[in-house]
Amino acid sequence: MKAWEYAVLVTNTPYPLEAIGQLYRDRADCENGFDELKNQWGWGGYTTQDIERCNLSAQAVALVYNWWSWYMRLANPKARLEAITSRPLLLAAVGRLTEHAGQKRLLISITHTAVDQVKALISNVREGLQHIRATAPQLPPGNRWRALIGYIAAKILAAKASCHDHGNALPALLSG
Repeated sequence: MKAWEYAVLVTNTPYPLEAIGQLYRDRADCENGFDELKNQWGWGGYTTQDIERCNLSAQAVALVYNWWSWYMRLANPKARLEAITSRPLLLAAVGRLTEHAGQKRLLISITHTAVDQVKALISNVREGLQHIRATAPQLPPGNRWRALIGYIAAKILAAKASCHDHGNALPALLSG
């Protein structure tokens, strides 16, 4: 026996039919951040009645989540990667810092089975950090962070533009 499920959407939006599905996927992706904070990052609740410690814990989780999100978008500007898969992927490596003749070098041994994917992600991070080192060495540390965030945002927008070039009409609809 086959079971069929139907859904009817009534709207007066000017978007073409193909764009509606993408809008719903984007909305669900926004909700994924909250789900991830609760279920993957431990923001589901605390067992203390001390409001100061609860606030401090919540702020620490939010800060680390924010850093990890920016790091992952530097590694993969084309799409958001959830912590449940990205943390094991990028934390399955051993690093060793070596120093010789005044140069420091970080050697990373990847232990995850998806070695090629990890190498591509790490290569993107390296490219971004090298860009900031080359273009903003004179900036104070706080401004370097702003420059890095600007670099990441530019990469995300470029990735979205390339999606548009490959037939996805939604970014053009949303921007115009």
